[in-house]
Amino acid sequence: MAIKILITGGTFDKEYDELNGKLFFKDTHLPEILKLGRSNLVVGVSTLMMIDSLEMTDADREVIIRHCQKCDEEKIIITHGTDTMDITAKQLGKANLNKTVVLTGAMIPYKFGSSDGLFNLGSALAFVQTLPMGVYVVMNGKYFNYDNVRKNKASGIFEELK
Repeated sequence: MAIKILITGGTFDKEYDELNGKLFFKDTHLPEILKLGRSNLVVGVSTLMMIDSLEMTDADREVIIRHCQKCDEEKIIITHGTDTMDITAKQLGKANLNKTVVLTGAMIPYKFGSSDGLFNLGSALAFVQTLPMGVYVVMNGKYFNYDNVRKNKASGIFEELK
């Protein structure tokens, strides 16, 4: 069972510029993370974009949907910024892809060394193999249906809608 990982940017792949104190994008860290985690899964990694999710537009979301529709794999993970992950998940859910699609991200960049991204990616890899067809958000060891999730900005965690 092959898994497609689509990279869109987000905190997961941000780097820190020590000279100006700003975060920026260079290249995805996913191949390094998979190697570090000793993953034996068959995965294909494609970078669609490297943007902060607060800058993501509906046109960007259409690019993500088109790639999900076109790829041969039925198991897809999308790395995404956490601020608008729920919006993208809802649009993917409305697309009726007939695939298992999992969005995941990180609150702390991988390069900071204490990132939750490692755990979130590992969880996403497990959930994408076991959940039925549908669209899900996977963060902090939990999965959420695309139409029943939000990021609680006060606590910094994802939760079900009440």
